[in-house]
Amino acid sequence: MDALAPSSGPLPSPETSKPAGRSGYIRDWLVTLLIAMVVLLLLNLFVFNLSTVRGHSMQPTLMESQHLFVNKLVYNFHDPGRGDIVILKDPDSKLSSPRFLVKRVIGIPGDVIRVEHNHLYVNGELLNEPYTNSDVEDGDYGPFTVEPEHFFVMGDNRHTAASKDSRYFGSIKSQDLLGRAEFIFWPISEWKWL
Repeated sequence: MDALAPSSGPLPSPETSKPAGRSGYIRDWLVTLLIAMVVLLLLNLFVFNLSTVRGHSMQPTLMESQHLFVNKLVYNFHDPGRGDIVILKDPDSKLSSPRFLVKRVIGIPGDVIRVEHNHLYVNGELLNEPYTNSDVEDGDYGPFTVEPEHFFVMGDNRHTAASKDSRYFGSIKSQDLLGRAEFIFWPISEWKWL
């Protein structure tokens, strides 16, 4: 059996870590905070957005100052469907300071949209709209055929001049849709899926 011979030199000292102290503690928190902010920024840019309703064009479905969770990924996997509530770039806003609108998809590519005698028709059929509280009061419109890769959007508020929508600025290119509003998250008392 081999025996260990004692070392002739000084014994190595065990490694000891210095206490991090206050500066190390603060640095760790700042690094954690920075990482969390970068992750949230990336999620906000590519996955979701939080949006605040401004105006009355989507009443009675959405009210002024409600906050929405917007899914930015959903339209990477399939096209918007009739009835989706979408966030879109305002066609009248400048590129340097874009504004966004919230509207409902009424027509998809190839659909023929018409308003006649205060009623909305899609492809010749009266559209059942349980989310509105009035007929279309802005007068007759169309027929308008939705172009390929475009969508026809309207606000749920159909009172006279209540909504700036596709009847005024035309159909929306699919790339101008930011995402689909999934649910109201604030105020909590008004939380609901859309």
